[in-house]
Amino acid sequence: MNWDRAILTDSGGFQVFSLGELRKISEEGVEFKSHLDGSKHFISPEKAMEIQNDLGADIIMAFDECVGHPATYEYTRESMEMTTRWAKRCKEAHKNTDKQGLFGIVQGGVYADLREKSAKDLVSLDFPGYAIGGLAVGEPKEVMCEVLDATVKFLPKDKPRYLMGVGTPDYLIEGVLRGIDMFDCVLPTRVARNGTALTWSGKVVVRNKEYERDFSALDNKCDCYTCKNYTRSYIRHLVKTNEILGDRLLSIHNLRFLTKLMERVKIEIEADNLLNFRNEFYKEYGYED
Repeated sequence: MNWDRAILTDSGGFQVFSLGELRKISEEGVEFKSHLDGSKHFISPEKAMEIQNDLGADIIMAFDECVGHPATYEYTRESMEMTTRWAKRCKEAHKNTDKQGLFGIVQGGVYADLREKSAKDLVSLDFPGYAIGGLAVGEPKEVMCEVLDATVKFLPKDKPRYLMGVGTPDYLIEGVLRGIDMFDCVLPTRVARNGTALTWSGKVVVRNKEYERDFSALDNKCDCYTCKNYTRSYIRHLVKTNEILGDRLLSIHNLRFLTKLMERVKIEIEADNLLNFRNEFYKEYGYED
């Protein structure tokens, strides 16, 4: 990959979740059909470890089942318990323990007691870090926050806490307020492909006609390559004509916006001012809270 910084890989649990009816889950693992050609494949906890060991990522994930929302308590409980058993198998199969950090993934849906049990069971296995999965899958924001409140307190303070699949500005801030250290999400590049920029004043849907003759930068508070060199009008032209450069420029900007936001969050933590910053940011960004 020619990337000299940290690399994190997922185990495939969420990808299997996204396949819907194309998958079949059992205690041994997951059989699924390719959405591209219909070919059949099987992945087990051991296979997930083998693949990630071969890839050589710095942080790798245990294989888990991601339960959608809504889901019954009984199904969620059985799934969570299976995820814990899979985590044990992953730890036993993990070969490169001195070079690759294996994280266990807390599941349990929206049920506080299941999240508590999942967290405690995984902590007893003594992973180098812990991920929180199964959120941002359709539940309301307030429910996600309640689940985080019910989960994080059972995870070690001296090990990384990683919230999977969350990347909107408000969710990032809410996660940090609750003790989350790491996040990942496709959001900045996905909305870029739809012609949307994230700015300190809220979303700018640059493909809209109102930006046809707008010769200002995407965000005058941004220091990214895109904002220094291109106008909203020109980027809109690229998007409307399906030029790949438009997607790239918006992706560059959105990624920089979120990294800049997290840099600011670190500063506010050190100043013991994160809650005030949250309220100010929400107002400027246009969130109703």
